[in-house]
Amino acid sequence: MNDSLSNPETHIALFQRKEIRRTTHNNEWWFVVVDVVAALTDAANPTDYLNKIRRRDPVLAKGYGQIVHTLSIKTTGGPQSLNCANTEGLFRIIQSIPSPKAEPFKRWLARVGYERIQEIEDPELGTKRTRALYKAKGYSDEWIEKRMRSIAIRDELTDEWKKRGVKEKLEYAILTAEISQATFGLTPSQYAEFKRLKRENLRDHMNDLELIFSMLGEAASTEITRTRDAQGFQQNKQTAHAGGTVAGNARRELERKSGRKVVTSENYLALTQSVKKSIKAIGKQTLPPRKERE
Repeated sequence: MNDSLSNPETHIALFQRKEIRRTTHNNEWWFVVVDVVAALTDAANPTDYLNKIRRRDPVLAKGYGQIVHTLSIKTTGGPQSLNCANTEGLFRIIQSIPSPKAEPFKRWLARVGYERIQEIEDPELGTKRTRALYKAKGYSDEWIEKRMRSIAIRDELTDEWKKRGVKEKLEYAILTAEISQATFGLTPSQYAEFKRLKRENLRDHMNDLELIFSMLGEAASTEITRTRDAQGFQQNKQTAHAGGTVAGNARRELERKSGRKVVTSENYLALTQSVKKSIKAIGKQTLPPRKERE
């Protein structure tokens, strides 16, 4: 499914190490405008900066409503309606931003736009690029495999919801919260707050066990939804709770036998980077001084 409203997994692109959220709409990339402004200007408040640009450029202000569309973007607190623009619209907005990054950003936009055309022709390319993005951000191959599987399981579940009359956006968020609450004892927004996340994707900051139990809750919900032939929001809410309960019972059993909690406030990526720094530091300590090595 290409429409962002039917697929709550939002893609993130990197421009000079700055995250720019994007989603697909009418088979093309649409980018969150405030993310673009933040990447180009390093403004403390990108929304205020954008408003100032519109006041300075009356032509842009007049046509802004045609350039920008409100689309559903997945955030840690659930889907949010955010202002997005496609490649053509962003080119117009960039004209009004005095930034030395403007030209590199235009080239970057042209490249990712072409990537989208390639992905329509060969969907496997999108998966490969997602893997490469996670790799570039420092995730291990083992973690990436689990994350990619979790995305596939999530897509399978949302496909079932759509076929069974669940309305997108708010109802998807409610059902997701139902599974998470039954699995972990926390809704996604509570979980993100526990991990001290802001706009980051919650699952991108889960460790292996957290991802595994997330997958179990959603896979169980899909299976129970099918076997019960759940229809409509209320019935799917019941099956979401039932699926999450399966994962929640398994989590509690593991915690009982291991003596350790599955849910952690630690950030998975931060942990792996910390380990790498520690290994590097240990390596430096074990090496003799440079002069002795020479």
